[in-house]
Amino acid sequence: MNIRSLTRGDGVVIGAAVLLFIASFLNLYESSAFGSSGAPNAWDSLGTVMSIHLAGVIAAALIVLARALPQPRKVAGLDLGQFGVALAIFAAWTALWSLIGLDGVNAGSGLILGFIAALILAGGAVATPLVPQLKGSLIPAPKPAAPQPYGGQPGQGYGYPGNPQPYGAGQPQPYGAGQPGGSFGGQPGQSQPGPGGQPSGGGQAQPSGGAAAPAGDFAPFWFAVPVARPLFGEDGSPSPIAELAPGTWYLAVEQRGAALVAQTQDGRRGVLQDASGIQRG
Repeated sequence: MNIRSLTRGDGVVIGAAVLLFIASFLNLYESSAFGSSGAPNAWDSLGTVMSIHLAGVIAAALIVLARALPQPRKVAGLDLGQFGVALAIFAAWTALWSLIGLDGVNAGSGLILGFIAALILAGGAVATPLVPQLKGSLIPAPKPAAPQPYGGQPGQGYGYPGNPQPYGAGQPQPYGAGQPGGSFGGQPGQSQPGPGGQPSGGGQAQPSGGAAAPAGDFAPFWFAVPVARPLFGEDGSPSPIAELAPGTWYLAVEQRGAALVAQTQDGRRGVLQDASGIQRG
């Protein structure tokens, strides 16, 4: 699970679910109408607590879980997120009819607060994919480290170019992490000047193995996106599997036309369809 994929809309949903749970312990009706016995709360009515309060909390959990999972899961043919949105709307609809269907008693703080929380929950669930402000990241990405001067020590931290991470045996090393092409900071295939300023090795540096590297080979490199951008599955699924956040370094492992195949910090791979304006590490 990746909590960095949660959005501001998910934060609204979580807050509304907490408020809805608190409302379940408050009086459903005005206590004066029940005398010394006291007014009941939602837990005294199984139908109310199941159809409004628990339904809303479960809906919020499904929405957040669907966002955090690396791959979408389905329930009865619906994604977890879609099922959660439908359940949130059902809870708000039930709370509305419970509020306007009172007969001879006045609504208590628990019923009113429960309706408001269920309405916010349903509104946040529906509006998150539609409102750009709600689609922003809930947890801010760490600020990118200041660029280091040539010859300086590389920055520290996971995913920073120059600090190769354990992506597993056989996976490509990040671009700029070592000495590409056998040079010290130079371009691959260039020779370094020898004594007297003349290039060593006859003017051309040969890659290891004695064979020249093809000119069109792709070299993996680190990059950062200028704004949050979705990462789609390699199978062509239209649903994003993750969201790349500004200020975080990702590894480009393959190029497909104008798109890049990127790998996130937790090892997931997907296709970045919009690679314009990226910052190479």
